[in-house]
Amino acid sequence: MRIISLVPSFTEMLFDFELQDQIVGRTRFCERPAHKVKDIKVIGGTKNPKIDKIKQLKPDFVIASKEENRKRDVEELRGFTHVHVTDVKTVKDAMASIHELGRLLGREKQASKILSAVKREMGRIPLIKPATAAYFIWRKPWMSVGGDTYINDVMQQWGLENIYAEEKRYPEIILEKLADAQPEFILLSSEPFPFKEKHVQEVVQCCPNSSVVLIDGQWFSWYGSRMVEAFGELNEWRAVIKGESGSV
Repeated sequence: MRIISLVPSFTEMLFDFELQDQIVGRTRFCERPAHKVKDIKVIGGTKNPKIDKIKQLKPDFVIASKEENRKRDVEELRGFTHVHVTDVKTVKDAMASIHELGRLLGREKQASKILSAVKREMGRIPLIKPATAAYFIWRKPWMSVGGDTYINDVMQQWGLENIYAEEKRYPEIILEKLADAQPEFILLSSEPFPFKEKHVQEVVQCCPNSSVVLIDGQWFSWYGSRMVEAFGELNEWRAVIKGESGSV
């Protein structure tokens, strides 16, 4: 089977499924595992895959996501190959997608191993009093996450109550109004916008009563086998996080 992945986190999982010899294409954002993925042909981005390049690679199975890929690209790809589209909005959805891909690709054993590890890390979530939080993914305009996203569910699982949970998708936020909500934590993600220390200071000026923290975006947004490492890191971070601005 010749496989192309349009979903970075699932590209990594294909290697953990021991399917490296069958992966013939990936997006430029598929960067893990770094020492192996560089040998796989790039077919464009998640939002603008090169359909002609994909067709030339003659894939039997393309992995896509409602979150990351465009419907019109999926429909065009379905004109000449099988496309499996995932819809991940919660941790439960992500775990179901691991199971389903393992079944479809004949890697049930590897999928079961990953799922067991994910469940183990979730069983270790620290028992800490919930805290209100805002999570930012973009600047100019400032954009947060709504309640119908995977990031929101990860926040909830680790006791971070999203102040924008009533919003949909990725709402635009007026930073000056954020201070009115006074969240205990404001998390600035490392991706897709690469927030830096200077942005921490910018937010602190508007929200001096909140703890502003730079956070690894992969902890909250990458699913698949990355969940094992991400959830382990989240467990350690959540157990020691203090009410101080900074980075982790």
